[in-house]
Amino acid sequence: MTPEEEFDVFDEDGVHIGRAPRSEVHRRGLWHKAVNVLLFASDGRLYLQRRAASKDVWPDAWDVSVGEHLQPGEAPLDGAHRGLMEELGVSGVTLARLGEQTRARIEIALQGIHDCELQQSFTGTYDGPIHPDAAEVALVKLIDRETLAHDVSRAPESYTPWLRERLARMGWL
Repeated sequence: MTPEEEFDVFDEDGVHIGRAPRSEVHRRGLWHKAVNVLLFASDGRLYLQRRAASKDVWPDAWDVSVGEHLQPGEAPLDGAHRGLMEELGVSGVTLARLGEQTRARIEIALQGIHDCELQQSFTGTYDGPIHPDAAEVALVKLIDRETLAHDVSRAPESYTPWLRERLARMGWL
């Protein structure tokens, strides 16, 4: 049996207070770090991933291009590059920070999940092949701003709260 993934945990101000297993972090609502990548094609369309049905948080929902928890001690930029490779099979992308670290809290009472993340977002441009990891990603699509805004307004529950927040911060919604 594979040991459970562990995360560094933090207080709400981002001060490191220890380490805990993923299940405990989500059950107890412990703050942990994550990164999001919004990957664009050079024509301005955004790559979205549809989360695998097996995901414990927001299964089957459309999400940012890459969403990744940081490994203990990992820098956000390193985690973003690791996530691009692990989730989409993409490397060599120059990433730029999108704003400052934000706090995001999602409560999914029916599943006993209290997800409290200190998130850093990045953007990048890429026009090469995508090779998604089927265990993480059900589907990847490119979508333009107008179509995405229309689709999110019609069915917001089909999109993760993180994606909706990032799009609003970018002025896309």
